[in-house]
Amino acid sequence: MDLVTPGIGLIFWQTVTFLIVLFLLSKFAWKPITNALRERETSIESALRMADQAKLEMQALKADNEKLLQEARIERDRILREASQAGNALLEEARTRATEEGTRMIENAREAIVNEKKAALTEVKNLAANLSIEIAERILKHELKDSAAQQALVNDYIKEVNLN
Repeated sequence: MDLVTPGIGLIFWQTVTFLIVLFLLSKFAWKPITNALRERETSIESALRMADQAKLEMQALKADNEKLLQEARIERDRILREASQAGNALLEEARTRATEEGTRMIENAREAIVNEKKAALTEVKNLAANLSIEIAERILKHELKDSAAQQALVNDYIKEVNLN
């Protein structure tokens, strides 16, 4: 069993060596190691904070983008509605103008028809009057070929006319 149980001298020297190493580590290495660990912890925390902040900023930007998209859709709908209304107004105005122009053209045509009718009636009256005069002239020429008939006609006219 000697091999399994350590001797007192070995335990003493291992304890002394351990304490020296512990002292040296605490004097020279412990503070830089803890400082490095603190710095590492601080940098990780700051990276996490920055990541959270970036995440919040991304959410805010996403919300802003959604808001801008919504506003753009509303603006697009308004522009389309205005364009549709303007097109309808132009169409209605064109219909109104066409109706007015058609009505005016119909009225002008009616006036032209009335004027042509009056002109035709006047021409027919003039033609009838000319024909009547020609017929009367021919009848009178035929009736009044001899001078006795002419004298009788003049006497009849004189009798009908009363001179006061």
